[in-house]
Amino acid sequence: MSLDLQRIQALCFDVDGTLSDTDDLYVEKVVRFLPPSIFRDPERTARRFVMWMESPGNTLIGLPDIVGLDDEMLSLWEWLNRHRPRPMKHFMLIQGVQEMLERLESRYPMAVVSARDEMSTLAFLDKFSLSRYFREIVTAITARHTKPYPDPVLYAADKMGVPPENCLMIGDTSVDIRAGKSAGAQTVGVLCGFGEEDELKSWGADLILESTSLLADVLLKP
Repeated sequence: MSLDLQRIQALCFDVDGTLSDTDDLYVEKVVRFLPPSIFRDPERTARRFVMWMESPGNTLIGLPDIVGLDDEMLSLWEWLNRHRPRPMKHFMLIQGVQEMLERLESRYPMAVVSARDEMSTLAFLDKFSLSRYFREIVTAITARHTKPYPDPVLYAADKMGVPPENCLMIGDTSVDIRAGKSAGAQTVGVLCGFGEEDELKSWGADLILESTSLLADVLLKP
């Protein structure tokens, strides 16, 4: 696996498990329900459960798209966010991500390509002052279809003025890799989120990194 660095003119980043440390956050929540008296290693069990849920979870995210109800479901979600009191979300930033973005921002136009709703995506970016790094922010309802369809990547490429084949999609799940590949982009799978290396490779990831924070070292190497 390798990247054609000469082709890369713009970067598209997933959020959960790629910029946001959602994996560890979900593990923290699950581990509370696993008593040590029953589970010898509650944290390991919780992590395996979260990773196991990745595939069916992404299927559920994509289901409204498949049956043509994506706009209606997202509208309902946004309405609930506005009218129902919700606890403050606790966001975590993957270590080294901000430094990585700072190194890359002068070299590449960058976009967020997320299946999150707009409100929580912007809340995460604002919490860590990351919005300034991105020329375009694509969320679940921005394009006609969300990931794993190519539409969000194609939309981001168009807004950045870069052909999709000259984009690099970075994400932690097969959904990200599938969206990038179907758009004609190169892809990087990262292991700091939900996905596992064999799965990311099987969907054609051009490169696997242990963490998103290592991306600048790859793209800016002499």
